[in-house]
Amino acid sequence: MSRTALFFPGQASQYVGMGKDLYDASAEVKRLYSLASDLIGEDLATLSFEGPAERLRQTRFTQPAILVHSLAVLAVMGDKLPPFDFAAGHSLGEYGALAVAGAMSFDDAVRAVARRATLMEEACQRNPGTMAAVMGLDADTTERICAEASGQGVVIPANFNSAVQIAVSGHIVSVEKAVQLAREQGAKRAVMLEVGGAFHSPLMASAKEGMEAYLREITVKAPAKPVVANVTARPVDGGDDIRRLLVEQITSPVRWAQTMQYLADQGVTRVIEVGPGKVLSSLAKRDMRPESIVTLDTLADVEGFSAQSD
Repeated sequence: MSRTALFFPGQASQYVGMGKDLYDASAEVKRLYSLASDLIGEDLATLSFEGPAERLRQTRFTQPAILVHSLAVLAVMGDKLPPFDFAAGHSLGEYGALAVAGAMSFDDAVRAVARRATLMEEACQRNPGTMAAVMGLDADTTERICAEASGQGVVIPANFNSAVQIAVSGHIVSVEKAVQLAREQGAKRAVMLEVGGAFHSPLMASAKEGMEAYLREITVKAPAKPVVANVTARPVDGGDDIRRLLVEQITSPVRWAQTMQYLADQGVTRVIEVGPGKVLSSLAKRDMRPESIVTLDTLADVEGFSAQSD
C-alpha cells in the first residue's frame, strides 16, 4: 500500500525572498509573521523577503523564518492539504511536523522555535564551535574519525543526512582535524561549513534547560498521525516523550538517513516537502527513491498542487 510522508526542512534551507507570495495571499500568514516578529523583536517578513542574507543566516532569525514559511504553506493550502501517513522534520523542522500532526498548535510551534533559536544562538556565543560536511564515507568510518579527532576538543557526527552525507560538529580545532582525517580516508568531499556554531553537539548543552522549561508551558499532546523523531528515527507518541526528545535533540544527532530508511520500510512511496528549498527532497530522491516527490515552497507550487488534486 502506497503511503505519504510530509517533510519539513531545517536550517540552511532559507533564502532571501522566501514566503513573500504566500504572505501576500493570506491574512493568516500575515498573522503568523506578525506573531514571530513580536517574539524575536525583528520584522521577520521584511528580513525573509528582503534580507540581507547574512542577517537571515543568524540562528535566532533563520529558525523562525523557516518554520513560519512551512506553516504559511499549510495555512494557504487549508483543506487542500493531502492525506498523509507520517510527518518528519529535519532539526527545527520537527516542530512543523508536530504542528501538522496536531501535537501542538501552529502558534505554539512558532513560540517554541523562537525560544529555541534564541537559546541556541546564546549557546553558540557561550561555546564557540563549527561544523563540517563529510561526503562519501559511511557512518562507522565517520564516527571513528570523530573519535580520533576529539583529542583537543569535542567533535561528533551531528547530522546523518544520508547514507554517505554526514555533518560533524564541535570545537573548531577538532572539526578541522576531522576534515583532514576524512580526506585522508578517501572522502569524496570534506569541507568546513559557514554556520554559527556547533549544532547538535554537547556544545549546545546550555540551551537545554531553557528549552525544557519552555516546553512545559505549552500544550503538547499525542499527534494524530505518526511523527518520526530526529533523536530516535522512530515515531514519538505522547506529549511527555515529545518534550523530552525535543530537548535531547538540541545536543543529539539528527538521524535523517535512518528516518528515511524507516519511512521507506513502512511503505512510503510519496514524499511532500513543505517549506523553503528542496534539500530534503533531494536527499529522499537519492536514498528513498520514492515514486513521487512534491515540493511546496511557493504560492505557485501550492496552487499547482491544489489544481491537480481537484
